[in-house]
Amino acid sequence: MTGTQSADGVPVHRLDADTVVTRIGYGAMQLAGPGVWGRPDDPGNAVAVLREAVALGVNFLDTANAYGPRTVNQLIAAALHPYPDGLVVGNKVGADRGRDRSWLTDNRPETLRRQVHEALTDLRVEASELTYLRLGGDGQAALSDVPLEDSLGALVELGDQGLIRRIGLSGASRGELRWARAMTPIAAVENRYNLLDRSGVEVLADCEAHGIAFVPYWPLAFGQLAEHEELEPPARRLGATHAQVALAWLLRRSPVLVAIPGTTSVEHLRSNVAAGDLAQMLTDEEVSALTALTDESAAALDQPTQSTLDALNHLAVRTASA
Repeated sequence: MTGTQSADGVPVHRLDADTVVTRIGYGAMQLAGPGVWGRPDDPGNAVAVLREAVALGVNFLDTANAYGPRTVNQLIAAALHPYPDGLVVGNKVGADRGRDRSWLTDNRPETLRRQVHEALTDLRVEASELTYLRLGGDGQAALSDVPLEDSLGALVELGDQGLIRRIGLSGASRGELRWARAMTPIAAVENRYNLLDRSGVEVLADCEAHGIAFVPYWPLAFGQLAEHEELEPPARRLGATHAQVALAWLLRRSPVLVAIPGTTSVEHLRSNVAAGDLAQMLTDEEVSALTALTDESAAALDQPTQSTLDALNHLAVRTASA
């Protein structure tokens, strides 16, 4: 399925024949406490942000058992259950947290089964609309030594049991996506891709070829785009923020791309969602100029750019000090 416009002009993508999601979604990681650990200082604000996202028409949320851990999924349920028709919550399993608040990769089938059941409990649902298998192919986490036929096979079994409706991958290489597609339909791939870091570009091309939703995490480079001078001309012309232009560029970059900017601010949330209206206002020349800022031919999934390394270091510092 490819990107298109809904009746009211909002950019959407079809996950399958019966399911349409908005191409500006919401990434919920920041709703946890400092360092993505524990409950936030103001749970009421987290609830307000989630409810505002749905009120603005967003129907695609991104989350994970590891956020909190489990805290964010519980907040989503507290804010939105019973869920409105058409809401898709994409939840990642295969990542875990150590007692020292470190980020771990654990793709053992028994872990995945436990995490899926925990997510169903926390989200208060009988079946997951979308469950991602978190892999380590993007250079951010240790590679799993569990064969894909075992890890992904566990999710396929849960799907056969009616507990998972759609399966996705996160941090997947081209080879892993190809292997996974031979085992089961893949609805979405969540890899790193933004104006500064194009490391997911090869997998993006494969997603385009097969109509698979490509969901770039950290679409605003963890806030590092705020002073990127190349964004200023289109931002000034459109009366938009740099972040809005960066999101609009993503939507123009590929018809299968579904962005999931995260924020703890209702004001920023509204600004991010409004970027969907700006995508068609960017000129072809502006899109080409922004795309050309980075040499995508040299991008590699397992080689994060300096902007991503800086973001990872910032996240590690926040986690250690939480």
